[in-house]
Amino acid sequence: MDFLAALAILLVTAKSIEWAFERVEIHPIIAHVLTGILLGPFVLGVIEPTEELEVLAEFGLIMMMLYMGLTSNFSAIAQNTKKAVVVAGLGVAFSFFLGFATVYLFGKGVTAAIFIGVTLGNTAIEVTSGVLVKERVKREVSSILMGAAFADDIMAVYLIGVITALASGGLDVLSFGILTVKIFAFIAVTLLISEYVFKRARWFYSIVRNLNVFFTFTLILTFALAIIAEKVGLNQIIGAYLAGLTISRLRERKDPLVVTRIKLNELINDLQVVLTEFFIPLFFIYVGLMFNPPLADISLALIAALYLAAVLGKLLGCGLGARLFGLSWRDAVTIGIGMGGRGSLELAILTFGLSAGLIDQVLFASVIAVSMLTALTTPVFFKTYLKRAKT
Repeated sequence: MDFLAALAILLVTAKSIEWAFERVEIHPIIAHVLTGILLGPFVLGVIEPTEELEVLAEFGLIMMMLYMGLTSNFSAIAQNTKKAVVVAGLGVAFSFFLGFATVYLFGKGVTAAIFIGVTLGNTAIEVTSGVLVKERVKREVSSILMGAAFADDIMAVYLIGVITALASGGLDVLSFGILTVKIFAFIAVTLLISEYVFKRARWFYSIVRNLNVFFTFTLILTFALAIIAEKVGLNQIIGAYLAGLTISRLRERKDPLVVTRIKLNELINDLQVVLTEFFIPLFFIYVGLMFNPPLADISLALIAALYLAAVLGKLLGCGLGARLFGLSWRDAVTIGIGMGGRGSLELAILTFGLSAGLIDQVLFASVIAVSMLTALTTPVFFKTYLKRAKT
């Protein structure tokens, strides 16, 4: 099929399903992935995952991570850094253990078990933030949730880099130490620059005032940090997210005329339409197009076991982390439930694992199903628990 025709069919179908799902408050990610599954090789076979679609999907993923960073509140995340890191760490650890054990017991091998264990450790920032927008929770709880979601993104991608090197046999103790230093140095330097450039530097004011220049600067910074992130062993998408997060610090500038905040909001609004209506859906559609496991090999028992591992890993790990800092059982469970959603970064990691040969189509399909289930059920569980806790 002609590329433009395929693109038009995919987008129209995806948006139609998304609008139908909006009425029952189902996350758009599910509509987009379902579009790829329905129109792709697994069901109808109308459209194949071509190189052109892959390029657009990769660009969409980078731009989505930029947008997520721009809309993040760095100051709210930084207020509870220690709590967020501990909560995220325990959530990753419990999810890894349960995910690893599940895949290993199903006979998929150690490498695949480690990869899926790490993948399940990730929490979707977009699902967590979506939950917080719709439900009122304490400021401390919301900042811990967002901080922990960001922290375990960093942990998950870092661990994927380590596992990839191990799988290729190219990682010894010295290389592991160098890789670790490079990754943390990159993150630290990026956040330090954000403190002195975006929050304090006077010369940056002239860039912000001209929206066209500001937009161009944002794109240059995004691609530069994405390339640097890849060079130091992280995924490109972490660089893109950090670019957005650093620019979002313009909200913290002392500006009596509020020009920087106005221009930042204008930038976000300009990006929002083209990203949410075109580039971001294309990434999730492409993930659906890659979904093509042998029907006879799909195991509902494996999907159910992985779903339980994903939900319980965050509930137990993150809940325990919150309790260690003296939060009430109610707040601890709220955090554990809120961290249960999976989404964009997990799907990005899965596509990488499939292309690198670390997992097969059955595991790829199973974890996609788990991601969609958690994105669907996490807001429901969160809302239901908060209602019961108030009574």
